[in-house]
Amino acid sequence: MKVSVLGLGQMGTAIAERLIDAGHTVMVWNRSKGKAGSLVAKGAVELLTPQQAWSADACITMLADSAALTEITLGPGGLVSGFPDAEEKFLIDMSTVSPESSSEIATAARKHRVKYLRAPVSGNPGVVRAGNLTIVVSGDQAHCSAAEPLLRDIGPHVFRAGDGETARIVKLALNLMVAGTAELLAESLTLAEAHGVERGTLLEIVGASAVGSPFVKYKTEPLLANNFASTFSTRLMHKDVDLILASAAAGGVPLPVTGVIHQMLQAGISTGLANLDFMSLLILLRRGAGLAGWSGSRRIG
Repeated sequence: MKVSVLGLGQMGTAIAERLIDAGHTVMVWNRSKGKAGSLVAKGAVELLTPQQAWSADACITMLADSAALTEITLGPGGLVSGFPDAEEKFLIDMSTVSPESSSEIATAARKHRVKYLRAPVSGNPGVVRAGNLTIVVSGDQAHCSAAEPLLRDIGPHVFRAGDGETARIVKLALNLMVAGTAELLAESLTLAEAHGVERGTLLEIVGASAVGSPFVKYKTEPLLANNFASTFSTRLMHKDVDLILASAAAGGVPLPVTGVIHQMLQAGISTGLANLDFMSLLILLRRGAGLAGWSGSRRIG
């Protein structure tokens, strides 16, 4: 199958690699140049414009936010602006965006006979490459069925959430859990270390306990190595929590703990952690506790 991937951040690149490895003909595009080199070396074709994406059978978008997705789909020359080549082809968006902006795209897609699916994901680039990505898809059920083999080439865990924007809400609910787990793990580590418990000891116990989870497993090695290189940045998690709170407000749902997490992420951004992994909340909390080093006096904040 010929597939275009638009958006070559860490996740978009990993998704394109999976598709190449699965034997698809892959074409790629990114707004800023210089990110396609490794994919071209693997056999991908770099597109000069996003509109060229419709030379494929399906177009996958993995973009930073709602504004970027709206611009590339509904802006001048956008993907669902009436290109004849786009009719009856798939537009599969895997970004985390607002249900409202996605609904606008869906309206335009129906008008121009584009098969639009919402397919946000749960996982990081390492999870993609390991073949463990979770994909939540919603839209026309016949279209979901037709696209499922392609989605399973990206990740094995494909869940149908229904019609319309339901996959968007599921994704926000998942990321609420991720953000909350990160904050609580960071608080637990800070409390324990302040009282002399080594980080590795607590992480080992947490991992073996009832509150252990794949998330804790994924984060254990980088936490032990003091590695806060971003798999998903504090800035992007803050953006997602913005979306969560907006959806909660629209539905009349109180989320008091999420409000505190939002404040913590904002504090992290304001103190230089914006482009570090969102688990750098630990740095922020340790600073507040007056902890400069850990388990051997290496400094992290």
